[in-house]
Amino acid sequence: MPRTIVIGDIHGALRALEQLLGKIGPREDDRFIFVGDYVDGWSQSAQVIAYLIEFEKQHDCIFLRGNHDDWCETWLSGREADPAWLFHGGQSTVESYAAITREERQTHLRFFYKLRNYYEDEQNRLYIHAGFTSMHGPGKERDKTDFMWDRTLWEMALSMNKRLSKNSLLYPKRLKLFREIYIGHTPTINYDQDVPMNGCNVWNVDTGAAFTGRLSAMDADTKKVLQSDVVQRLYPFERGRNGG
Repeated sequence: MPRTIVIGDIHGALRALEQLLGKIGPREDDRFIFVGDYVDGWSQSAQVIAYLIEFEKQHDCIFLRGNHDDWCETWLSGREADPAWLFHGGQSTVESYAAITREERQTHLRFFYKLRNYYEDEQNRLYIHAGFTSMHGPGKERDKTDFMWDRTLWEMALSMNKRLSKNSLLYPKRLKLFREIYIGHTPTINYDQDVPMNGCNVWNVDTGAAFTGRLSAMDADTKKVLQSDVVQRLYPFERGRNGG
């Protein structure tokens, strides 16, 4: 049976990605949905992009745009690097591109250009890096940066009364729009959890790979979770985004 596999924020951790995919055992009919933030943190950001470009040639992939990817695309396109980006992991990405040829950079830039802001599947499930604020759905969002930065959707889902029915007039309209919503962006380790978290119908699969957590994948149908080792152990002489 075909699987829909959602993969959390990678943040330059190619070793974790390879280990995780080894555990998944990709099948020909699988669909892989990556929730964004492929770069910034560990030392292999450029290598992660190269790997994903090749992986897509053999598998059905949906790549979403994260805030770190947006920063990186800006820099790759020739504009000045945002100092905030460099501080929050971008410096390691710049360094990872030192040995990448001009032609390869252009190939990577095309990858970034094609990233999606969000994806809705045939089962009324939404996949988005961070969130959205419009009660009419992401298609009506005025500020498209919310797709990469919003945390109110997740905070609302976490704070909801678990006994509140979806048919209740008090149930947030944003959450009623979709059967399920899958996000990244906010590490679950912020809540002392190193596995994907659930609030209402929202699933957060960013388990802190950029920091002291693991890289996670979730089967959207069965909710089975697979994880890499703690990423920090795979890069013992680095600090990931702990260094800024």
